[in-house]
Amino acid sequence: MDLVAITFQTVVLLLGIGVFGFLIVQRKVVAENALGALSNLALDLALPCLVFMNIVSSFSPQETPDWWVLPLWWIVFTGLAALLMGGFMFVSKKATRREFAMSLFLHNGLFFPLAILTGMFGTSSPYLVSLFLFMIFYPAFLFNIYPYFFGKGEKKINWKRIFNTVFVSTIVALIIRFADIQEYIPDIVLTILTMLGAMTVPLLMLVIGGNLSLDFQRKGKVYSTEIVKFVLIKNLLFPLIFLAVLLVIKPSPQIALLLMLQSAVPPVTALPMFTKRVGGNETLVNQFLVASFIASLVSIPLVISLFTWFFPIV
Repeated sequence: MDLVAITFQTVVLLLGIGVFGFLIVQRKVVAENALGALSNLALDLALPCLVFMNIVSSFSPQETPDWWVLPLWWIVFTGLAALLMGGFMFVSKKATRREFAMSLFLHNGLFFPLAILTGMFGTSSPYLVSLFLFMIFYPAFLFNIYPYFFGKGEKKINWKRIFNTVFVSTIVALIIRFADIQEYIPDIVLTILTMLGAMTVPLLMLVIGGNLSLDFQRKGKVYSTEIVKFVLIKNLLFPLIFLAVLLVIKPSPQIALLLMLQSAVPPVTALPMFTKRVGGNETLVNQFLVASFIASLVSIPLVISLFTWFFPIV
């Protein structure tokens, strides 16, 4: 398997869609105020469909009796990532610290690993099922945690944020699989949900490209120093520290690969939209995201190649 080629193709694919988003806004094919509607469409419709179909089509409680261990490993990963974020966030200037911390912590834990694992092992690999189970609670966590970086968290329990469309789709899909009634869902419904879910990444990347186009038009500030610091920490230090931890705790090779990929991927593609929702510096987060994506062309193959020295991939 050619890890360099697989990762390079994955990142180029995502960035290529972003370029189209940049161009359609530059040429005014899509109006500026339409980007918000597209982001809501991606987050509130397409993403829930993607999560639902992944679980319904790939998860089998009978074939994976120890599936419950995978979400626990996600909790371990999240705890360590939070500790690293808490230490490294102070490298950033005070004015950009919230965006810096949020971009370090909220990673692209599904789309990037999904594309890389598919390229490495194929679409029927058990690694993909493990990834979906590992990430079961991440969408609900993501939708609930990002406002707290900007002091927008609710003092009361916000049930709408907890029971968001992604979380609800996750629970419904799990109930269907445990009840073993997925065969009763009409094929046409599954096809519709699959097609809607397939829009998630293209929509998000189009919106990111469009937002970057608007930043260029406004001639916004380029945070070059902060970008360099962010890429060094996110793309290199994070995965190297996680590799050191893996060498100490020695999990199974499958778990180790999932944790390694989670630590090495760029920020989640929806981050600029989240930042805009809570009044943060969307331009800065866009720049962090694009810089980390581009750096991933080199950084992910390097850290995964280093990983295979200690945890052979079979």
